[in-house]
Amino acid sequence: MANESRPCPCGIGDRFDHEGCGQEVQVEHIKAYVCKPPASTDKAVIVIHDIFGWQLPNTRYMADMLTTNGYIAICPDFFAGREAWKPSDDWSKFNDWLKTRDARKINKEADAVLKYLKEQCGAKKLGVVGFCWGGVAVHHLMMTYPELKAGVSLYGLIKDSDDISNLLNPTFFIFAEKDDFIPLHQVTLLEQKLKKNCKVDFEVKIYPGQTHGFVHRRREDINPQDKPYIEEGRKDMINWLNKYI
Repeated sequence: MANESRPCPCGIGDRFDHEGCGQEVQVEHIKAYVCKPPASTDKAVIVIHDIFGWQLPNTRYMADMLTTNGYIAICPDFFAGREAWKPSDDWSKFNDWLKTRDARKINKEADAVLKYLKEQCGAKKLGVVGFCWGGVAVHHLMMTYPELKAGVSLYGLIKDSDDISNLLNPTFFIFAEKDDFIPLHQVTLLEQKLKKNCKVDFEVKIYPGQTHGFVHRRREDINPQDKPYIEEGRKDMINWLNKYI
């Protein structure tokens, strides 16, 4: 699936110039970026980063966008202090790096973040979105935490052997048609498993002509041909959250 020199779908894509409207806070053993809307709300969304970590401006841009739509947004460091991947790092060492950052072993961090949102932010209606590595984390969390009422997984890597149909609440899956690392047959297989076994609402959507990372790694102003799909993906993500949170 992934070639030897680049064993991960994440290219850095377009790095946004985004300062961020929120602030960094300490949440038990991890740090997090938090942004809150002007009006008080009890709705919050956890934003899960890709391999480039919680400080990537692109991910904070997405968190701020959720805030402008009325949500408290929190982007925690799910690597728990371990270094994020850098574009200059040696891709031949990526698999070893990834072994210490399992997207399915984040319960300790998730517990801390949920507690923070409930106790410090007054959040009662909770959702989660995640990109690439974070998309895999969304798969896991939506099968583990019933208090997460809606999930959006954006190009989370899947394998033929993965069965993520035991979802607890509605989940939306965003994929790119031209994603070199998530073959369309795997997306089809995922949808078949969900249709057969899933007991909650779900949607699987493939965006034509798009490549991995398009929703948070493509700038509309320098990728005009992708602009309609970038905007559609972001709108679909927010509409899903609005519907179920």
